[in-house]
Amino acid sequence: MTLITAGLVTGLLLYAGVVTFLLFRQRKITQRIARAATRVIPEPVIRNDDSEQRFLEKADEAMRLNQTFQKFVPKQFVDHFAKHGIDTLVLGRADEDEVAILFCDIRGFTGLSEKMKPQELMNFLNSYFLRMNDPIHQNGGFIDKFIGDAIMALFDHPGGTGTDKATDAVNAALDLQKALRVYNTHRAKSGYEGIRVGVGVHYGPVILGTVGSDDRMDTTVIGDSVNIAFRLEGLAPKYHADIVISAQTLKAINNKQQIDCRVLDLVRVKGRQAPIRIYEVLNHLNDDIRKQKLVVAPYIRDGLACRMTRDWQEALGHFNKALLIAPDDRLLHYHIHTIETLIHAELPADWDGAVSH
Repeated sequence: MTLITAGLVTGLLLYAGVVTFLLFRQRKITQRIARAATRVIPEPVIRNDDSEQRFLEKADEAMRLNQTFQKFVPKQFVDHFAKHGIDTLVLGRADEDEVAILFCDIRGFTGLSEKMKPQELMNFLNSYFLRMNDPIHQNGGFIDKFIGDAIMALFDHPGGTGTDKATDAVNAALDLQKALRVYNTHRAKSGYEGIRVGVGVHYGPVILGTVGSDDRMDTTVIGDSVNIAFRLEGLAPKYHADIVISAQTLKAINNKQQIDCRVLDLVRVKGRQAPIRIYEVLNHLNDDIRKQKLVVAPYIRDGLACRMTRDWQEALGHFNKALLIAPDDRLLHYHIHTIETLIHAELPADWDGAVSH
């Protein structure tokens, strides 16, 4: 959250809700008093008292204030804490939950931004965010933060299962890519070059809470799962993939819907010791590209299995066979180069086959 203190925002949200409740209650009381008065006071004495109108105007103002500040503090965050009681919205409040986390980032944004004037850059970002907003919300997620050109979104599917949450996030990732195609069509008509985005999705436990100080507070989501999702998004360009998801995400989906994907690698991301198996989601690609990637997927799987046992030549054999089918698949070239590097590397005795990023 930028510019506006989250503590002030949360306080104003609470103030707006309480004022709205009190004002509407006062309206009902005023109406009851008015009805009672008509039974005991002669009609000529009854006059339009503008106090009720003032109450209604104040209530409307409070509701508008509430709606405004929901743009700065996600309503879902407030709802999450409110279910524990309104007094839990204090500094240091923490709750653990399992959610799907999505990170989306524009590739080559630094170079792109250097070509724009400040106002052009802001116009571009707002135009881009406007189009990326709907795919997230329509799939049951909410945007937690804008971080430069990046988007961090959460999918908690209230009352739903882990399958629901993971499925929502992957569907949102696919819809983001579809929305991007439409956006790039409009950019092309206006003479602008198209952009590409990378998306990372992970499902797992997180801590939702409030952090800060007495005069500045922010809602936040922290934990290993957030780091993983962030790192997966960062790996998308390295593996020439649009959407990268973790094995935990794929497992959580549990075949509820058909997800076309192929294994990318076994990696160890920064800030985590245990390796993660990562996959590329293919559903948004055109039929020819998707089918070709699915055809070579078994070769990649088998090549990685051989790499994990240090059977270098067998691994190279699998990747080279795949290369005959898909000579332009850059993932295959990446794996061949990786194995050729590992052959000459001094690996520890307990090496588990994962590469570090």
